[in-house]
Amino acid sequence: MVYTGVLTKMQTEFLEPIQYYLVFENDFIHMNQLLSKILNINLVGEQCLSCGLNKPIYRQGFCRDCFFDKPIAGDWIMRPELSTAHLGKEDRDLEYEKSVQLQPHIVYLANSSNVKVGVTRKSQVPTRWIDQGAHEALEIVEVPNRYLAGITEVALKDHVADKTNWRKMLKNDIEDVDLLEWRSNLQSYIPEEVKAYFIENNSETCLNFPVQQYPEKPISLNLKKRESYSGKLVGIKGQYLIFEDNTVFNVRANEGLVVEIKI
Repeated sequence: MVYTGVLTKMQTEFLEPIQYYLVFENDFIHMNQLLSKILNINLVGEQCLSCGLNKPIYRQGFCRDCFFDKPIAGDWIMRPELSTAHLGKEDRDLEYEKSVQLQPHIVYLANSSNVKVGVTRKSQVPTRWIDQGAHEALEIVEVPNRYLAGITEVALKDHVADKTNWRKMLKNDIEDVDLLEWRSNLQSYIPEEVKAYFIENNSETCLNFPVQQYPEKPISLNLKKRESYSGKLVGIKGQYLIFEDNTVFNVRANEGLVVEIKI
């Protein structure tokens, strides 16, 4: 079988284990069914996820022009504390920014390699945790807009990490922690205007990933440099494909690349 299409992050289902789908314009691949099979991945070209043109990908699946112009790539995406839609202030497109920023957001703790704090739209729970390769996560605050979630994250990351160690996550080198205890310890650092939104009585969410073999020393596949790769798929975690020879491929980091996959 041969599939050709533009890479976008894998779609997921929160089942036991997590189910993964690589979706192309006219087809999709149920990736769990490919475990133990040989995959040949070839770089064909590049296509911006915004304008759809055959242009070099700059960041996040966008060409340079779209990355600096389109509202979907605004700074507030990565830094939610920069959100201004709640003030009626436009960054690049106020209507788009209102549609994303002015909806319920969750501040959470997740354990992917170590405890980290993060922000996501409520509609993206538990997808966000799956994409980060977290084996457990806990909601700690639910607020009505992205700005409040952002300032909470900023306040908490002085006391807990806000990044995932991707190598430790892929090796399954995970610290044994109590997220409920972490939440309790961090409560006092939540900003005053957010304290009323603190969540006290929920439980952790546990996630199980389809991995047959974890890499001892993960080697990241850079398709732009290598252009072609062949290997036996032995696991999927976060947005990474894990191969038997310790090669790992971050699908999300390669969004916008046009690939041919032979099975």
